[in-house]
Amino acid sequence: MALLKNRTQEKTLLTDLHIADRMWSRMKGLLGTSQLGPEQGLWIHRCNSIHTFFMSYAIDCVFVDDQMKVKALVKDVRPGRLVLPIWGAKSVIEVQSGWIEQKMISVGDTLDVGTAST
Repeated sequence: MALLKNRTQEKTLLTDLHIADRMWSRMKGLLGTSQLGPEQGLWIHRCNSIHTFFMSYAIDCVFVDDQMKVKALVKDVRPGRLVLPIWGAKSVIEVQSGWIEQKMISVGDTLDVGTAST
């Protein structure tokens, strides 16, 4: 489990961030899940486009570059949709729909992924 922080705003955003950095986990993404909790997210490496085919719920997507700077925000991506490639994005963080508004994330913010201390 990892933490997601917003370095720009100096606040913790997620306490349960899962990382999809291997081929199978990247391909699977959130398929087979029934929902995301408010503190949960999935960070998919080497990904600048997503789809929600075969999903049963909407998500928000935060696309970041290789320096974890937010390049684009795509809100409320409903099931059966495709988000076309985002120029300059190297990975995406998928979160609960409405999360971007709630956490007040902005294009240009710099995020940070770290480990949860015990």
